[in-house]
Amino acid sequence: MNKTRMLALVTAAMLIAATVFGAGAADRPDVIGISKIVAHPALDAVEQGIMDELAYLGYELEYDLQNAAGDISTAASIATKFRSDRVRVAVGIATPTSQALVNAISDIPVVYSAVTDPVDAGLVDNYQRGGPNVTGVSDMTPVKAQIEMLARLTDLQTLGHVYASGEANAVTLANMAREAADELGIEFVEATVTNSAEVRQATQSIIGRVDGIYVSTDNTVVSALSSLVEVANAAGVPVVTADPSSAEEFDVLAAWGFDYYKMGRATGRVIAQILEGTPTSDIGTVFMTDPTDIDLLINLDVADALGITFPEDILETAGKIVENGVLRTQ
Repeated sequence: MNKTRMLALVTAAMLIAATVFGAGAADRPDVIGISKIVAHPALDAVEQGIMDELAYLGYELEYDLQNAAGDISTAASIATKFRSDRVRVAVGIATPTSQALVNAISDIPVVYSAVTDPVDAGLVDNYQRGGPNVTGVSDMTPVKAQIEMLARLTDLQTLGHVYASGEANAVTLANMAREAADELGIEFVEATVTNSAEVRQATQSIIGRVDGIYVSTDNTVVSALSSLVEVANAAGVPVVTADPSSAEEFDVLAAWGFDYYKMGRATGRVIAQILEGTPTSDIGTVFMTDPTDIDLLINLDVADALGITFPEDILETAGKIVENGVLRTQ
């Protein structure tokens, strides 16, 4: 083979490799990287909401969708991938993946979503302004009001709570739940887990000592909500959660919290601001404050099995009701 033909083949091979593997920022100008800590209905809804909002706003984008499957090292690897691929914007859904992105990326915009306390998580210094390349949307939930609702529905003397000790947002919410229970004169019984496989056993460890269980927007626990609910229902213990999206699939008594699809749409609007040239430092943390952002789901089938009657004001406020195995909106 002559040198000219050899050179042509090598050049062609290099071009093919560049096409397959990518060669930097110029190759991925319209790719949004999205990393979520685990797949469950709420986080999936955020992801879908982001894509739908950006499409609605007229953006033609590609998405690199990644799931860390609850593993912190995987979240870090995904962050490194986004940095190497030079995605246009890197999005973290939930606290651990957002932290991984911020730790790995300094020269690409990072947007967090469904993060309870971005300041406590070390993502930004304050709520009023974003960081040099970081901003996003919080899902700080009304913990005390959720526990008060459970207390209205049952004689709540002891409150059970299972949470992930390694998830920053879960720890923050556990502290808030503990404080709320103390203010309401309710004994707080807690159990911690390090992964979703431990949720069933943790629930079993406290189920005989509690009158009700509160589940926050703890991604580790919500991803194993079926196990927790199965144990609780078998023991006749009501469960109230802060995640209406997941409650559509599992037999909790009630769920009061954010519409995570709408949170995704709000996150999409933040991304659009960045794509239009607004510095992240000029975008403070977005909080979901509109009353229509909050959703209440009640399950009349579970209530009937537990001998619980919902007050009229809760029935009238509920946006979603499960009855005879059918979910309806009102």
